[in-house]
Amino acid sequence: MKILVVDDEHDVQVLFEQRFRKEIRDKEMEFVFAFSGEEALIYLNQNQHEAVLILSDINMPGMSGLELLRHIKEKHHEPPPVVMMITAYGDKENYDTAMRLGADDFLAKPLEFNVLKEKLKAIK
Repeated sequence: MKILVVDDEHDVQVLFEQRFRKEIRDKEMEFVFAFSGEEALIYLNQNQHEAVLILSDINMPGMSGLELLRHIKEKHHEPPPVVMMITAYGDKENYDTAMRLGADDFLAKPLEFNVLKEKLKAIK
């Protein structure tokens, strides 16, 4: 399963690579990282249908995760990727907006990686 992680914080890459070391080694999961919404759209346009799951931060400079979600749901729907939104601010407004735009799930930071792993296994 190829997973696109979108977050403006570069240390997220190291964190995911550490927490999913076994799954990466066993080739159960492959992670690709984009550090802005714009970078994620470029990746998706150049690699259509590769990412089956997108984990996106909401609060990023430039294109927000919610804007990215809107673009993904409008343009990338054959087959539609699963999109999970991640935010440090678990407020109702962001949640409601993400769900209205078609998010499949909403996760709060700091991420509970055991919970995330279970959700990812359910998608496979």
